[in-house]
Amino acid sequence: MKRRARICFGLLFLMAAPVWGQIEDSTPPPDTQAAAPDTGADITAERMITPPPVSGPAHPVLLTPQERSNYLRGGLAFMTAYSDNALGSVGPMPLSDVSYSVAPFIAMNQTTAREQLALTYAPGFTLYQRFSTLDQADQNASIRFAYLLSPHLTFNASDTFQKTSDVFNQPFSENAGLVNAGPELPNFSVIAPVANQLSNAGYVELTYQFELNDMIGASGTFTNLHYPNTRQVPGLFDSSSQSGLGFWAHRLSRRQYFGVAYQYQRLLAYPTLGFSETQTHAALPFYAVYPAKDLTLSFFGGPQYSDTMQPSTQLPLKQWAPAGGASLSWLGHLTFVAVSYVHLISCSPGLGAAVKLDSDTVFIRQQLTKHLSASISGGYMQNDILGDFNASSLGLFSGHSISGTASLQQQFGQQLALRLGYMRLRQDYSGVPILALTPNTNREFVSLTYRFGRALGR
Repeated sequence: MKRRARICFGLLFLMAAPVWGQIEDSTPPPDTQAAAPDTGADITAERMITPPPVSGPAHPVLLTPQERSNYLRGGLAFMTAYSDNALGSVGPMPLSDVSYSVAPFIAMNQTTAREQLALTYAPGFTLYQRFSTLDQADQNASIRFAYLLSPHLTFNASDTFQKTSDVFNQPFSENAGLVNAGPELPNFSVIAPVANQLSNAGYVELTYQFELNDMIGASGTFTNLHYPNTRQVPGLFDSSSQSGLGFWAHRLSRRQYFGVAYQYQRLLAYPTLGFSETQTHAALPFYAVYPAKDLTLSFFGGPQYSDTMQPSTQLPLKQWAPAGGASLSWLGHLTFVAVSYVHLISCSPGLGAAVKLDSDTVFIRQQLTKHLSASISGGYMQNDILGDFNASSLGLFSGHSISGTASLQQQFGQQLALRLGYMRLRQDYSGVPILALTPNTNREFVSLTYRFGRALGR
């Protein structure tokens, strides 16, 4: 029986594509699912929403009230952090370092009756006290676009890009929670120590409500993970994925949705001896219910078929496996809670082949006073290489990670915020050299952010 760990408090960021670009503007585009339907209204006569299992990789949900649209925002963020395991297992003992980051940012949100456009750009500069050769200029960019083609036909698209030497040195990445409610889940769950890396995640979706209580939709997702200098990350490899999903959803009642989805994935990884390719097909019935205002429960599950070709193998590995997941999100007056579980075949998080992923996450945020908030979050990720019987001979190894973080944020007026936090990460991948000898990382950080905003057209 595979060893499983309990969910601990940790970084929800570990299971998702970078999300900092969604923070500067929290106004949802048309047909978004950030909040549950208002139980005080008869929604049977209104437009359907897209149920969480088929609405994209993740929903950002903020505790603070939605900001006004048609705004230009900007600012400057400073962060300093101490890590007791900055470089991974380059020697018998972990090497610590202190980093200093500065990140100016600018964001625009423009909304009309038919469309919404949100752009964010944040270059950054990270300096290291001991290992100055790792100093780097970071690049972060995000775009989200939604367009109402007709009263019942909606188009959504988003893309995020990140170039950094440390995924934790992002001042904006932990201000939002993620509810990973469906099969379109990016897998960035293996975290490299300080090393140059590029990641990209894109999403497009088209939904059409053709009857009062019936909707169809199609979406596409792609991800890419690249390490420019492989000598910095021995045992980790580049990967990419493309997937397509089509669905039909039926509104059973004011608070219940049911449907079925078909998903296809092409998962690529590039280990030393060549490349690994996995193609999957899955039929996934799903169900979503809104028991009360701002409370959402969703479930999906079904069979998933995979066809895998690994380096140096003569025959492909074909197998059937169950896929499924569940999520809960609740947005109260002062509290936000999100819990999710997903089990499916997923893209490689840098391990050189597609994996069977078990992902458990929890995120809790509480507003303590008018200007003080606290958050705790956690994750457990199990990545089992497909074709495990031959994986070790190819230098591919399964493993799991457990993470935990806790932080406090103090707001000073509308423009200045101070954040303090502590994170612990354990990654058990015995065959990955950069992680094997020093699996534990402890990190303390402080960030100071100044923001300003101006209404467009004024």
